[in-house]
Amino acid sequence: MPPSPLLAPATALPAARLARVVAASSGSGGATQRGPPRRGRRGKPGFSRQSAIKKSFHQEQVVFSTPVPADPTVAVIGGGASGLACASALAARGVRSVVFDTGMHGLGGRMATRFVEGGEQLVFDHAAQFFTASDERFQRLVDEWLDRGLVREWSGLIGELEAGGRFKPIPSSTPRYIGVNGMRSLADAMLPESDMIKVVRPCWISKLEPFNGLWRLFENEKPRGEYDAIVIAHNGKCANRLLSTSGLPLLTKQMKRLELSSVWALLAAFEDPLPIPHDDSHGAFEGAFVRDVDSLSWMGNNTLKLFPAQTGTPECWTFFSTAAYGKRNKVPQENIPKVTAEKVKEDMLEGVEHALGLSKGSLHQPIYTRVQLWGAALPMNTPGVSCIFDPLGRAGICGDWLTDS
Repeated sequence: MPPSPLLAPATALPAARLARVVAASSGSGGATQRGPPRRGRRGKPGFSRQSAIKKSFHQEQVVFSTPVPADPTVAVIGGGASGLACASALAARGVRSVVFDTGMHGLGGRMATRFVEGGEQLVFDHAAQFFTASDERFQRLVDEWLDRGLVREWSGLIGELEAGGRFKPIPSSTPRYIGVNGMRSLADAMLPESDMIKVVRPCWISKLEPFNGLWRLFENEKPRGEYDAIVIAHNGKCANRLLSTSGLPLLTKQMKRLELSSVWALLAAFEDPLPIPHDDSHGAFEGAFVRDVDSLSWMGNNTLKLFPAQTGTPECWTFFSTAAYGKRNKVPQENIPKVTAEKVKEDMLEGVEHALGLSKGSLHQPIYTRVQLWGAALPMNTPGVSCIFDPLGRAGICGDWLTDS
């Protein structure tokens, strides 16, 4: 079966494994208030009795030499599935953490759901569309989510759609799961109700600084606290910049090896149902991996997937581009030019027509559209490990890009 588009939740196990490593390194317990940081013998970050610097891989390696306190606090940078799972696992081991995330509307990263209010609410899963569980340990976690009513099996028809409207169902050997009210609801539920975890958002950590055996975090020069250990739970150019001068050359080197694909997402709501190919034996599909269309790799009907009993409401579709199209049309995802957004929308809607076998210009115009670029959508290569931890610098990284999940 083709991989799930922008899959995220299966990172929970590797992140939990990293949490065990961090907890073992850090001890356990709660956090205490610290006084003003002490200056080292040179008065500069990184040079103190508590930390030393060594040359390695053209970057200075920070080494914390003093024991970790019995009441450590860990900074988790990234509030997607990996970061949330790591924070939750740390809390289960008695270690406090602070999760920093850039999300304006909520946590989750690629477990993202957009709600558009208007005459009728429009709902789109605009990243991870579904997930599967091939590991027994992860399946046990999914079973807990099922019991709590957070997820359910997606029994809708999924298959491959070739250009021209030729659809072929894909049988699934394992269940496909979705968040009951969208993927974001699952992200919200991943954190336990505990004072062991604090969430700070929206917050873009721009600098890491080792000092006095601790990690100082900054958001555009604004101090964001001091921590005994850090976990980087995101990737891409922002993570590379964050690590490039951090004193963590081993982690930096691994990050720079990563090759990522960029994928455009188009969210579109249609007043009338799309003319989906179907027959009496299969009915209309709810999701399809698109083949032989340059601008399109996936199309999914959020309305049928999330609210199958609803009738007479607009159909909310999520469309993903191919990685090749994303690469050719890549722009800064934080500031997409209007002309690019319009071009991508038109290209992808034309791709929908091509995929469905419709004549050019015959597709009814959507009543709502939004484009988004996932600049670091999916890994093109992976090291095949569950997590990486640097004990000298008390820093780790986790995510699906490590495990090829």
